[in-house]
Amino acid sequence: MSGPHPSVAATRVAVREMLDGLELGTRVWVACSGGPDSLALAAATAFVSRKEGFFAGAIVVDHGLQPDSAKIAEHAAAQARRAGIATVHIERVVVGREGGLEAAARSARYGAIERRVSEEGGINPQILTGHTMDDQAETVLLALARGSGARALSGIPVRRGRIIRPFLSLRRADTVTACRMQGLEPWMDPTNDVVDGPRRSALRVRVMPALVDVLGPGVVSGLARSAALLQADADELERQARSAMILSESAVRGDEWRCDMLAALPDAIRSRMLKMLAENKGAGPLTAYHVSALDALVRSFHGQGPVSLPGGYEARREYGRLVIAPADTASDLS
Repeated sequence: MSGPHPSVAATRVAVREMLDGLELGTRVWVACSGGPDSLALAAATAFVSRKEGFFAGAIVVDHGLQPDSAKIAEHAAAQARRAGIATVHIERVVVGREGGLEAAARSARYGAIERRVSEEGGINPQILTGHTMDDQAETVLLALARGSGARALSGIPVRRGRIIRPFLSLRRADTVTACRMQGLEPWMDPTNDVVDGPRRSALRVRVMPALVDVLGPGVVSGLARSAALLQADADELERQARSAMILSESAVRGDEWRCDMLAALPDAIRSRMLKMLAENKGAGPLTAYHVSALDALVRSFHGQGPVSLPGGYEARREYGRLVIAPADTASDLS
């Protein structure tokens, strides 16, 4: 008897490798949109869970952004069950507009999934998403266009907390084929193929094909490989920045940091340390612009005023020290 189609086998191997070492009875949840990536993931997760003794479930989020969103969510749930997952939840959310529609939808989606997983409990619950190598390449290009640093250019992490992305080594074509070979009927989001739709859609429809045409089919895997290398670099630099913070605590007075001590650090360590200092206080998330302004207070101070930071905070330099505090507190002390 012949084995499964190579694309089906690839999805199963990817999931098995990511779940290797988890204990018997672990709860494994698939974030399922009903698209080919998440349905292929649902099928692979169901297969691996039966073999390894995990409890598999799926969570479908209805964002309510399209007139037929409820129908799409029901179809996704039905296909997840067809893929072999019996426990399926549909979570309906209200999407705001903060940070843009795409970011707001993502925030609402992950929030709903995390809440459901926490409510269900069980042994060491894990959340699987269907991001592919193509998603990774698109993310790196978007970060590159924004002039982002190494952390953003490192793209989508394979693991973050209890979220796992097994398909970052697979192409989108593999998930489409895996669905077809297993009789699954994915929903194809029309906004993914609209040139004048969301920025990522335009990138997918116009930019990536042009890059492949000019640079060859290896451009997608090359971008993904660069992301993996930058991920390792960013992790190490952040580890060094955290170590520098611990070693420098003796030079700290309250919440004030000596600017000469900060200025002596290597640029890559200092920029990360400044970001950590501000975000640990409650400011953020900081952009490259904010970090650059903080760095100017430390290295090239010429009497400039406070730097406004997200979250109602500000940073200022006083008597050779960097102070980060809520804006109202800072003004009271000045």
